[in-house]
Amino acid sequence: MKLKTKIHLFSTFLTLVILTLMNIGIYFIFEKMAYDTEYKQLNSDADELITALSKMEKEDDAATILRAFIPVKGAISVKNNEGEMKLFVQTLDDVNNYVPEFEAGERYSIGTFKGTPVLTISKPVIWVDGKVNEVQTLKLLDDVDNNLEFLRLILLGVTLTGMLLMTISSITLGKIITNPIEKLINTMSQSRLSGKYEKIIVPPNGKDEMTQMGIAFNEMMEQLEQNYNKQEQFVSDASHELKTPLTVIESYAKLLSRHGFNNTEIANESVQAIINETSRMKEMISQMLLLAKSNEQSVRNFETVDVFKLVETTLHSMRTAYNRKFLLKGEGPIYANTDLEQLRQLLFIILDNARKYSEKEIKTIITENEEGTIISIMDYGNGIPKKDLERIYDRFYRVDEDRNRKTGGTGLGMAIAKDIATRISAELTIESVVGFGTTIHIFIPKSQILIEF
Repeated sequence: MKLKTKIHLFSTFLTLVILTLMNIGIYFIFEKMAYDTEYKQLNSDADELITALSKMEKEDDAATILRAFIPVKGAISVKNNEGEMKLFVQTLDDVNNYVPEFEAGERYSIGTFKGTPVLTISKPVIWVDGKVNEVQTLKLLDDVDNNLEFLRLILLGVTLTGMLLMTISSITLGKIITNPIEKLINTMSQSRLSGKYEKIIVPPNGKDEMTQMGIAFNEMMEQLEQNYNKQEQFVSDASHELKTPLTVIESYAKLLSRHGFNNTEIANESVQAIINETSRMKEMISQMLLLAKSNEQSVRNFETVDVFKLVETTLHSMRTAYNRKFLLKGEGPIYANTDLEQLRQLLFIILDNARKYSEKEIKTIITENEEGTIISIMDYGNGIPKKDLERIYDRFYRVDEDRNRKTGGTGLGMAIAKDIATRISAELTIESVVGFGTTIHIFIPKSQILIEF
């Protein structure tokens, strides 16, 4: 059974139950109020009748008094202690055949005469002869019966109208609820058949749960598409970039197999080349994995960091590892709100690039202004031509293929650096002059703009 049908049946049935219970309650309350009103009126008339009968001087006046108080549609009877009829007056035919049934201790009775409710009140009266007789006043409640019949028709009409309106509203509600779900199902089916990551149209100003479901679905599809693209990119990059070192390794292995065992020089050259290309492959795979992982959503721990101290510590590690001159210019402390570990990783990547492409010292300058903190890393290498600056952040792009191969470059370092900078809301700019060197500026703003990945 479809969800739309379930909503329709459940809401209709629930409305029917509610209306039925409500109408039954209204009917019985109105019925009781109507009977109570008639009882009070007839009881008041019966009291006046008893008062009049108590004051009569002779029994012949009793019939006249009874006729004066007889209901329009009813009867009055007087019975002695033995239950024998002493006097009876009526305004309806055959009403004398009606025998009311009184419950124990009750002075009134509600019965039925020819399908119409009848109210009977019995009261004691002291007769002229001093004996106590029973006066029964009977009234046919045809007006009440007509009113109850009219009320039943009204309640039935209200129920039918309510059910009709509820049916229309449940159908409308079912469409409102199921239409987004049907769109979701259709979109998923299209995505499965086409192999594309289709998205559904979401109302721009919608704030209900259906809109939130659509937004969540679109975000999920976008994330799936990104993950798929990253997977394709990784496979493409790996198959393309690993082809060259594998070819080199294969060539030197064949050369070693043919001549290496008899020629020590060839053997050493081949083994060294294989070692170099293997190391380069290892570094390339590591950086490709890092770049693929860097686009995933991760927790960023922003905190107040002493940038000067962080740079100083990083430069000390670089000096120790590579026995090179890494100079620092500036005065600390200089504080910024950033992610400590990711900024440290960004510094290592840029400093390592500067080390690879420059034989001279590396200079780092830290400055601060009203907008934020600037870390400038300067090398005195060959520099980057202007035409290559625009593509410096492209994956696997190399300014000088031979030079990158000699230095072990993979063409992924600046792509990773750019991604890390974006994730910590930093900004990278590059200045380079061919023959003089390159300067990379890392700008950390004071007011961070958090970007969700």
